[in-house]
Amino acid sequence: MAHAAVAADSSAVDADDNSFRLLSVSWNQDSSCFTAATTADFRVFNCAPFQESLRRVLPSGGGGYAIVEMLFRSSVFALVAAGEAGRHRVELWDDKKNKRICDITGIRSAVRAVRVSMAYLAVVLDRTVRVYELGDLARPLWKIPTALNLRGLCCLSCHADSSGSGGVLACPGTASGQVRVEDLGKEQAATRLIAAHSSEVACMAMTTDGAVLATASVKGTLVRVFSTMDGTCLQEVRRGADQADIHSIALSPNLRWLAVCSDKGTLHVFSLRVRDAGGNQSAAAGSVVQTNTASNARSSLSFMKGILPNYFSSEWSFVQFRLPETTRYVAAFGEQNTVMIIGMDGSFYRCGFDPVNGKEMVQKECFRFLKDKDSPPIRTLSKKKLELHDV
Repeated sequence: MAHAAVAADSSAVDADDNSFRLLSVSWNQDSSCFTAATTADFRVFNCAPFQESLRRVLPSGGGGYAIVEMLFRSSVFALVAAGEAGRHRVELWDDKKNKRICDITGIRSAVRAVRVSMAYLAVVLDRTVRVYELGDLARPLWKIPTALNLRGLCCLSCHADSSGSGGVLACPGTASGQVRVEDLGKEQAATRLIAAHSSEVACMAMTTDGAVLATASVKGTLVRVFSTMDGTCLQEVRRGADQADIHSIALSPNLRWLAVCSDKGTLHVFSLRVRDAGGNQSAAAGSVVQTNTASNARSSLSFMKGILPNYFSSEWSFVQFRLPETTRYVAAFGEQNTVMIIGMDGSFYRCGFDPVNGKEMVQKECFRFLKDKDSPPIRTLSKKKLELHDV
């Protein structure tokens, strides 16, 4: 999964002592860690085993942080401070060296999201995505126009090989329901436009190699899976019949599964039939092929496809898990058929599912990670816990 994050809304709750708030959460690129941005500090949590690994208050933070993006398992973070003034600058911070790498200022509209890879930094604004080369942040390489993007939708492929300079970026196009895909490995970004939905795009996720993209619209009923190579729709699955606000889409690293969280309180996991010809590196292989996996649920009238409305031939979720409908959630796949879920109420779930029979997930772990801001912070990143490396 290229990236998944969720920001605060009215359902986000205060910490135990009601003195500070969780503003956003975000997985790192391989979903082994996640960050939590609060009005007091930012924190990093290791997922296996689950534990807090870093808590940091920086002088420039002021009222805390609205957005925190972690670069893999390194000590490099892209930070956006909370407050009106803070939302117009991006700070790149090296926690291992305890210093600021760079400040990007002079941004007129609010920063809605930030994406970072080994090669690029993408800053998502209301109607533009600015793409910077990580080694030279003085000026953007590209300014990509978008439709109004208050959700901060953007996906950036994230190759772990620091020698690779290529990359794929996906963001909303300028037309409603359109997704724009940019091949950043070219001297000039190569553009592909995908007519993903008839209404505004509300959520998207991309594989780490940038080969496969999943999208949902504001209707929240269907999720479509596309090849970014040519815009082909590879598969369509149905979350439900009634409208919903989809908060999160996740693609498993092996491309066997897709997970969806919405405001309806149900996590849906779908079986995918899109596998790449060369293992997980679809973009490197240059093709995406169809393979058979466990079957999603279908209507008993699906044999009448083409006669009855499309609803009756839809693919429904293979596995489900019920969540409280009181907050927003963002999901990611873990090891051995597990899904991890972060809630904006400070909750962390790890659930397992049967890859053959499906149906209901089993909760394996549940933690409340939002603790008292005055508890003793962990001052340094542990090399053992986070396996730090230089970038």
